[in-house]
Amino acid sequence: MAKPPSTDPQIPSSSSSSSSSSSSVIFSPKNNIDMNPSWVSNIYGFLKRLGAFSNLPEASVKKGFVCDMMRDLLKVDLIERGRVTCHLTVKPRVTNAYGTFHGGTVAGVAELVSMACARTVVDEDKDLFLGELGMSYLSAAGLNVVLEVDARIVRSGRNVTTTSVEFRIKETRKLIYTARATFYTMPLANL
Repeated sequence: MAKPPSTDPQIPSSSSSSSSSSSSVIFSPKNNIDMNPSWVSNIYGFLKRLGAFSNLPEASVKKGFVCDMMRDLLKVDLIERGRVTCHLTVKPRVTNAYGTFHGGTVAGVAELVSMACARTVVDEDKDLFLGELGMSYLSAAGLNVVLEVDARIVRSGRNVTTTSVEFRIKETRKLIYTARATFYTMPLANL
């Protein structure tokens, strides 16, 4: 029985400085000229340790998985008109390879809390559409750090609502992430 072809990227041997394989992820005809094979092997090993070539678990591909995961992190402290404050603890499932809060999760939490904040001033019968989300990553939050997430309305008009979100380490009040989100309150086709 023949062995199925590998889905791993091709790593050239030290005797070859180029690869003509179209399935190569690391080496392609455009980027393999004069590259040290041991350097490429190290990069490949790094990516493999991060799980770059692994299949995702079945549970992680269901609809709403990421939103559910982020909502499980958040604990609401305050809801008032124009402001929502929550706190969360950085858990292992939302950290990156360096053991800090993953940037994508930070942005997802910022969007979620911004949307909740915008909902405090926008009528329930209007749909909200995220038009822009700007993030600033000022520092990193490590594992088991408790963060306070504070969202406030910057401006709310008839069709546009802008929010500002600050992530602070609860214990020291150090500002580590900021976000600004702009929401539209009518279908984009009508703008």
